[in-house]
Amino acid sequence: MDQILKKLKNKENLSYEESKKAFSIIMEGKASDNQIYDFLTLLSEKGEVSDEIAGGVYVLRDKSKRVNVQNCVDTCGTGGDGKNTLNISTATALLLASMGIKVAKHGNKAVSSKCGSGDVLEALNIKINLEPKDIEEQINKNNFGFMFAPNYHSAMKYVGPTRKKIGKKTIFNMIGPLSSPALVERQVVGVFDKKLLKTFANGLKNLNIRFAWIVNSEDGLDEISPYAKTNVMQLKDNKISEITIDPKELNVNADKFENLLGDDAKFNADKMIDIFKGEDNDFSKAVCLNCAGGLIVSEKFSNFEDAYNNAREHILSGKTFEHLRGIQNG
Repeated sequence: MDQILKKLKNKENLSYEESKKAFSIIMEGKASDNQIYDFLTLLSEKGEVSDEIAGGVYVLRDKSKRVNVQNCVDTCGTGGDGKNTLNISTATALLLASMGIKVAKHGNKAVSSKCGSGDVLEALNIKINLEPKDIEEQINKNNFGFMFAPNYHSAMKYVGPTRKKIGKKTIFNMIGPLSSPALVERQVVGVFDKKLLKTFANGLKNLNIRFAWIVNSEDGLDEISPYAKTNVMQLKDNKISEITIDPKELNVNADKFENLLGDDAKFNADKMIDIFKGEDNDFSKAVCLNCAGGLIVSEKFSNFEDAYNNAREHILSGKTFEHLRGIQNG
């Protein structure tokens, strides 16, 4: 570990293998709190690169409980955009499930906002403390299963106290969303910083991902925005390309950003139920845009506008609420 820290002190990037080695030491409880503190802060000061992220993801996945499902999508952002919006990626996951897409959603309770995916799902009466066998069953039955990160990544206990002490974003904010215990091969990932788009795409190249969209909007969301252009880095068949989504071109006609602001879990869950019953508003449009990304990476659609319009038609029909009731009843 000392060699690795020395490299980071000299502002040198770690290779994929060096990153795997460092994370293995940390995740096996063989690093001191001071070493973990130095490792995370030095990485952050230097600026994390794709090989370092991929190494961390490899180890975190390797040490997690495993959920055995095929051909699933995950919609999970880094969080940390500081916008306190409603739970867009969680609502997106439920909409996708109601449209026949299998979703293995990976998430946590609130860290950087008032309400994380775990909080809002609990408020919707969806069980979040399920074991792998139960999640596999749920996905096969209702197209939706939620893996509550603390239950699946017990090795994270070694870094929890140090992350709290550091008190700001570290590489774990980046590797968490990519470390699905279901080893999903299709993913829509929102990032809090435009600079991370390429870094994430290159990191995912090491991880057998078939099709991923990494998104960041020009109004600062780690989601596809209904108000501003969104920059997308697409990774498909190991090739990276750039796409821009412009809500004006899609005639989204969303009103104002304040309409996406969330509050506590009950507030956010109630807003979700409203749109699933067919209420048309900015939240519904935002969810349909992100759902369209999920439909693209699932390869159900190849044209984004068609995918968006299809999601709109589906959510406004109220069918998503019916599907939600099936998930709630297990």
